[in-house]
Amino acid sequence: MACRDVSRANEAMGSIKDEVKDVKDVGELMVKELNLSSFASIRKCAEDINNNENAIHLLVNNAGVMMCPKSKTEDGFETHFGVNHLGHFLFTCLLLPKLIKSAPSKIINVSSTAHERGRMDWEDLNFEKKPYNALGAYNQSKLANVLFTRELANKLEGTGVTTFSLHPGIVKTELGRYMDDTYFRGARLVARALFSPFMISPEEGAKTTLYCLLADNENESGSYYSNCKLKEPSPLAKNDEDAKKLWSESMKLTNIDFDPFKLE
Repeated sequence: MACRDVSRANEAMGSIKDEVKDVKDVGELMVKELNLSSFASIRKCAEDINNNENAIHLLVNNAGVMMCPKSKTEDGFETHFGVNHLGHFLFTCLLLPKLIKSAPSKIINVSSTAHERGRMDWEDLNFEKKPYNALGAYNQSKLANVLFTRELANKLEGTGVTTFSLHPGIVKTELGRYMDDTYFRGARLVARALFSPFMISPEEGAKTTLYCLLADNENESGSYYSNCKLKEPSPLAKNDEDAKKLWSESMKLTNIDFDPFKLE
């Protein structure tokens, strides 16, 4: 369980262990420190996992930020794009050789229905030339999740590793914690009141992720899911040229200087 806030992660780990204490052969749960807004932290965490784990069969890229005030990651990227896409991209690529060696394996990228309103602004991915728009930045990052999954599936064909993106639902989490800073004090409460009838619990929100992990869906690699079912993503999310371009740009931006698909 790789998390930015180790203290809170340890609390969550304790709660999980209490819930399954009477379950046999449940395995071991560990916490690893991972800050997706820092390439250095990502590389350190991936190195730790690669050096200490014999195999990786399942990877769930579930972290994210939403509605942040205009800000940059440690490496100088717009926060939504840097954390929600580039962070997961780099982390996944660093773990790919072990995932391939461990096949059959699965990679899940948690996106959102917000991708349907996103567009990739190739001339200004980091909102440096145009006025900043928090919702637009979030939507772009969620579209990037789906495009990343699409191209990753193409590159993983024949390796025994499959990958899926999904919309988990409108889940009651801390994802909207920055809304007050971005808009006005109380914005988060207003948004929660408006969307409350449609919100689901974290347990419900995990169902589609678990479905993708456990289902016999190897022939659907690269697909997008919602409510535990296949769903057509937006037309822009099915653009293979954009998916390839995003891959190429992401390799450059994350300074990956090796072939993540080449096994030593």
